Amino acid sequence: MSRPDPTLVCAPNGDTVASVNTSPHKPSILVVQHAEGGGPHRIGDWLRQCGAELDIVHGYTGADVIPDTLTHDAMIVMGGGYLPDADDRADWLAPTRRLVQQALDNDVPYMGVCLGGQILAHVAGGVVEGDVGAPEAGSTPIRLRSDVDADALFHGLPQELTAMEHHVDAITKLPANAIWLAHSDRCPNQAFRVGARAWGFQFHPEMTPDRILGWGAEKLASQGFDRDDLHAQAVRDEPASTPVWRTVVERFATLVSEAASRRA
Repeated sequence: MSRPDPTLVCAPNGDTVASVNTSPHKPSILVVQHAEGGGPHRIGDWLRQCGAELDIVHGYTGADVIPDTLTHDAMIVMGGGYLPDADDRADWLAPTRRLVQQALDNDVPYMGVCLGGQILAHVAGGVVEGDVGAPEAGSTPIRLRSDVDADALFHGLPQELTAMEHHVDAITKLPANAIWLAHSDRCPNQAFRVGARAWGFQFHPEMTPDRILGWGAEKLASQGFDRDDLHAQAVRDEPASTPVWRTVVERFATLVSEAASRRA
């Protein structure tokens, strides 16, 4: 009698271990992408290595690609150059917000990256403003707060680390029930959690230094950044930052696997 195929799952401490998948239900994650180049990149690779399947919907091709109901085990919303309620510019944002609300209402694991984090804040009652404060670009120092000690994704990580940034819009007020997890000098609300399983990030854990070379040098200069300097700094920071963000993603994958087991 043949044994089930082994599936990678991720232990709560961030380690990846092999186990046997005895359930016919493979963990599934709905990913909403807002721009052609704005996919999950290495986040997707890490999640697939943990045994998850990604259902990536390209919202920028039309609102009708967004499902009416969230039937997946988890949801990820990526970044994009819009405010969360810019429905006149991006008609898929309204159905995306409805799915985020469904994730919150049903305690479905959620990860929001940049715009995805801002959408979570907006849906949960926070405030997001456009072109506010000082812009952030490239590898940026962020600091974790004491509230991370009890957080499923951030516990035990270095208190000071770096993350890739590329934004001018920002969350200026967190939802009243949010747990504030991380901040930077220019942008206070870098990471937060709503409920037990919904996280919002202002930064981009999916990005690697090569992405910087595709950013407009003139626009960066107008914001006070030199593209070559940003790239060089990101290359220097990557050996230390990559293991941190892989750990965070693998811990999220563990929550997704647990959600899938409950549904099986």
